[in-house]
Amino acid sequence: MKFGTKAIHAGIEPDPTTGAIMTPIYQTSTYVQESPGKHKGYEYARTQNPTRTVLQNNLAALENGKHGICYSSGLGATDAILKLFKPGDEIIASNDLYGGTYRIMVRVFQEFGLKFTFVDLSNPVNLESLITPATKMVWIETPTNPLLRLVDIEAIAAITKPHNIQLVVDNTFASPYLQNPLDLGADIVMHSVTKYLGGHSDTVMGAIILNDDETAQRLAFIQNACGAVPGPQDCFLVLRGIKTLHIRMQRHCENAIKVAQYLQQHPKVSKVYYPGLESHPGHELAKKQMRSFGGMLSFELKGDSMPEAVHVMESFNVFSLAESLGGVESLCTHPASMTHASIPKEERLKNGLKDTLIRLSVGIEDIEDLIQDLEQAIN
Repeated sequence: MKFGTKAIHAGIEPDPTTGAIMTPIYQTSTYVQESPGKHKGYEYARTQNPTRTVLQNNLAALENGKHGICYSSGLGATDAILKLFKPGDEIIASNDLYGGTYRIMVRVFQEFGLKFTFVDLSNPVNLESLITPATKMVWIETPTNPLLRLVDIEAIAAITKPHNIQLVVDNTFASPYLQNPLDLGADIVMHSVTKYLGGHSDTVMGAIILNDDETAQRLAFIQNACGAVPGPQDCFLVLRGIKTLHIRMQRHCENAIKVAQYLQQHPKVSKVYYPGLESHPGHELAKKQMRSFGGMLSFELKGDSMPEAVHVMESFNVFSLAESLGGVESLCTHPASMTHASIPKEERLKNGLKDTLIRLSVGIEDIEDLIQDLEQAIN
């Protein structure tokens, strides 16, 4: 089954009672049992919900995985993964990653005894020397947030597998339409479903997809025991959004490359971060492990003037200044003060994240309007 067909049909059946083609919203907290412990597969809505079950099966199919598990947010999914480990375990992570991921690792789980090392994993050679007997997981984003660096999933997996180290890939920026990390050797794929999978800026959710039965059972236990579960209305909204994922992603990609090319030749722009540009250091890798280059890009203005960058963001008419990404509407974000503010400034600068960086989530509007908006805001 091809991707577009899976997006619409995988794991989804007409409602057995009414024949409804759309999965019903099972808005219930509990389920009637015939006798104690004898039920029809559902007992309490924190543990299971039929709308959530369908979504989880659909997501697993999109990532070519066996198990899909949904959480109330992307950080809820990250929290569940980190709870697989115990004090003293070491985790190696990309040094260019979402600020919320950095925050939960350093300010929450480090307090409970997990050890974290952040390193540039765009060069796999950097990983081997850091592995110790205590290393239990490697966490990567590719493309990274917000500098759009590429990490070679197959090369990292070739290092982690002989050591029996879990490789987790945050696939939020790419979406399953552009990249399937499990096929490239990853053990766990994580998504902020809030972004491209939902696609309409109307729900918050996270998901984990994997193949290993034992790890899936542990994650499902954490989902139920800790309670970070999405509601059925949100699951319905995401199921609806996924039906157009392939169509939306095509337009995101088409628009983003044109925006990147426009910015690259703009006299007031000093640097553009987008893997679809031939000048991007990860361009060849992106062509190898992705089907296209995505809808996310970042850029810097010449002169490193933060007030000028702020003025540009405040001047947009079509691009909205807002947190998040991956919706049908175009957004701009100032990572240093918004999505990555929890990372200390010295760490941000060391990793190349300047205070003047502007991140764009390129939507699916008419490209002429997006280019015109950039033109009037930057000039």
